[in-house]
Amino acid sequence: MTGAAVGHRACRDLSDAEAIRHSLTEPESFAVLFERYGRQIHRYAARRLGAQAAEDIVAETFFAAFRQRASYDLAQPVARPWLYGIATNLIARHRRTEERMYRALQRTGLDPLPEPLAEAVVRRVDAQVEDRRLAGVIAALHRRDRDVLLLFAWAELGYEEVAAALGIPVGTVRSRLNRARRKIRGVLGDAVSIGEEH
Repeated sequence: MTGAAVGHRACRDLSDAEAIRHSLTEPESFAVLFERYGRQIHRYAARRLGAQAAEDIVAETFFAAFRQRASYDLAQPVARPWLYGIATNLIARHRRTEERMYRALQRTGLDPLPEPLAEAVVRRVDAQVEDRRLAGVIAALHRRDRDVLLLFAWAELGYEEVAAALGIPVGTVRSRLNRARRKIRGVLGDAVSIGEEH
């Protein structure tokens, strides 16, 4: 077994911050973050932009993170919010694609996403109608509100993690999420809820 393989195996037991610090002298150690979060970032990007674009977003996210790793705040043991923040910024460049995808779902009811918007709802008889209406509301949200909502609902980040991911105060996260929730409830009623804090 090579020294690099031994080093990589040892990094699996490190916190994210420790693995990033280790990668400053042994760059291959950074692969641990991809192993931990690559699939999650892919699912998040695929739900927002479709499967094709998700591959590029994941590659760009980890490339950008690798380039920026020297500036990572090592006091933060978990890098997940940081990675989602990078991914969300990259997704913002594809905002028109995301909005077109939601509008197409609203119009046709054909879900281009690898997973339905609300898996539990999809099992019900009226799931297609709910997905269409939800897609329309999501498409109409301001990009900043949509980013907060989807990081919370799909990436399952808590308020503090969303704040860290987007570089905004927790109070701003709360107000944007509340605004998005009100808009969704205004269209769909209380049948669709966006969960409480994680």
